[in-house]
Amino acid sequence: MFWFLLIAMVVVVAAVTLVVVGGGDGGGLRDSEPDRLYDPLPEDRPVARADVDAVRLAVTVRGYRMNDVDDVLDRLGAELAERDARIAELEAALAGAHAAAIGGPGLIEGGPQPSAAPDPSAGAPEPPRRGEGEERA
Repeated sequence: MFWFLLIAMVVVVAAVTLVVVGGGDGGGLRDSEPDRLYDPLPEDRPVARADVDAVRLAVTVRGYRMNDVDDVLDRLGAELAERDARIAELEAALAGAHAAAIGGPGLIEGGPQPSAAPDPSAGAPEPPRRGEGEERA
């Protein structure tokens, strides 16, 4: 019985070894694909929050690959600078439109000049005096 179990165990170990090694059919283990970040952020449109959340950087022995991190940070920095410039441009346009609407003299050169403001007391009715026009109950 001992010899039977020993031979069975040797056959099982040999079969597992042949399966793991590939059995000489030339297939073997395929080469693993490099763990690289090919397209971290979209080039054809502005970066959105979902794009930043979806970024996954490749991990190496000593951390993240510096080139990948630098590329992502450079792109995000450029996007932020572009958005800041656009916000400043829109705020300046809004301030100009607001100043034109207020119509202060000399705020905007060549803009509409304010006309004479109507006298608020000229056409306003007088408020009723106490006791006049009120009916007592």
